[in-house]
Amino acid sequence: MERPEQGLGEPDSHSRANGCSLMGHGALRNGYVRGLLEAETQIHHIAHNGGLYKRPFNEVFEETPMLVAVLTYVGYGVLTLFGYLRDFLRHWKIEKCHHASEREEQKDFVPLYQDFENFYTRNLYMRIRDSWNRPICSVPGAKVDMMERLSQDYNWTFVYTGRVIKDVINMGSYNYLGFAQNTGICKEAAAKVLTQYGAGVCSTRQEMGNLDKHEELEKLVARFLGLEAAMTYGMGFSTNSMNIPALVGKGCLILSDELNHASLVLGARLSGATIRIFKHNNMQSLEKLLKDAIVHGQPRTRRPWKKILILVEGIYSMEGSIVRLPEVIALKKKYKSYLYLDEAHSIGALGLTGRGVVEYFGLNPEDVDVMMGTFTKAFGAAGGYIGGKKELIDYLRTHSHSAVYATSLSAPVMEQILTSMKCIMGEDGTTFGKECVQQLAENTRYFRRRLKEMGFIIYGNEDSPVVPLMLYMPAKIGAFGREMLKRKIGVVVVGFPATPIIESRARFCVSAAHTKEMLDTVLKELDEIGDLLQLKYSRHRLVPLLDRPFDETTYEETED
Repeated sequence: MERPEQGLGEPDSHSRANGCSLMGHGALRNGYVRGLLEAETQIHHIAHNGGLYKRPFNEVFEETPMLVAVLTYVGYGVLTLFGYLRDFLRHWKIEKCHHASEREEQKDFVPLYQDFENFYTRNLYMRIRDSWNRPICSVPGAKVDMMERLSQDYNWTFVYTGRVIKDVINMGSYNYLGFAQNTGICKEAAAKVLTQYGAGVCSTRQEMGNLDKHEELEKLVARFLGLEAAMTYGMGFSTNSMNIPALVGKGCLILSDELNHASLVLGARLSGATIRIFKHNNMQSLEKLLKDAIVHGQPRTRRPWKKILILVEGIYSMEGSIVRLPEVIALKKKYKSYLYLDEAHSIGALGLTGRGVVEYFGLNPEDVDVMMGTFTKAFGAAGGYIGGKKELIDYLRTHSHSAVYATSLSAPVMEQILTSMKCIMGEDGTTFGKECVQQLAENTRYFRRRLKEMGFIIYGNEDSPVVPLMLYMPAKIGAFGREMLKRKIGVVVVGFPATPIIESRARFCVSAAHTKEMLDTVLKELDEIGDLLQLKYSRHRLVPLLDRPFDETTYEETED
């Protein structure tokens, strides 16, 4: 269903929470629209609070149909019953036991694994394990070659046939701008640097691993982000997990979005700081936690928190949603806290010139205290970075475990980043990078619009290249992945525990390297599979995040 854009200067009489407008009938409960919305109903998710948004913010989630939710629970219930039956048969040696278990002489020890974790793995996950870990044997570009494998024991083990499935359309890689390729200027530049510097550095930055390329890359990243300084790291995951503990510790408070990535969660836990979770993109929930933190202080002692750090992501990789950054920054300023922004999926993929979610909203990069991102997606390389004020970066150079102990980025990888980033910035003398950013935006909107027209339930923001298509039922996870591969389309299917148990989904990642013909091929096959597996659940019951009543003064900034 198309949602026409509405100007910020035209709030209607139906303005609701966080500037969302809901036209039509239906009571609200827990953020979900109850009742049938008519076909011509228009739902806008445009924030008006204090004029913070300079563009429409269209992000809606459709309610799970009641029958689908019930059948999903029934499906898991049936699988659980059969799982216990099979465990009973394995216990009495009627069925052969394939799963790992303690030896007889260790039966008196505390079990190494939790029983339910093993239960889920051996009875549910194992039956559809062929949907994951599929090995490819080519460049992860718009198309890939995949090694064929078979299982004779219901996915406990796999045998490679020696055949290769050629030209599988790749809808699963984070290759947003198409730089993950073995041809072109990036490949040539990296090959040249490989000859000069070799493949590895074999040292940390503080010892013998600081190359001139590191200095050049960090200056370019800082200029690209519009910040004073930046520091690069060899691994995106450790950029979060090893730097958050360097920034906060005991006596500090972390406010984390409930859907944050595992690297942010791990970093928060390793820091020793107190962690409190706010509902995803829910500004009312975040503001309440900020107020409580300031009013009540630390538990027992009631002393003020040393620091309050808000952790959010630019694009959430399982939901396809974009952070409500203008409101987060306004709250951060109002309550004198710090903001840590993870732009792993948004840098290069959002904004007119690919500078991420900050540019997407037209904000000042200096309003973000710690700006983190990775080179593993839009830049087609490896590693991560943190940008901010020079004092922050100088501090991290000596206090970050990832900087002090980890081997530094290799020269060919850095050259891939340098070349692709200069291409995006237009410093290579061409408009190729800008055209890639524009092509990604066009592909994203086209792909999302067509899927909605077909009747699929699609989550997230209309500008997000991460496109979750809801499957719900456990049996359809494996069936969808297998049917897509039969049609030479590679997708990522996701289920519990990576998602809520009744919200299994397929996740598509749109790329600028995808041609319209490729997308049309995928859409044609999806249309057939949607009918075959009965996946077209949409009833156009859209779910805006209605959190708080409209109030111009809600995020009024306080003077220093």
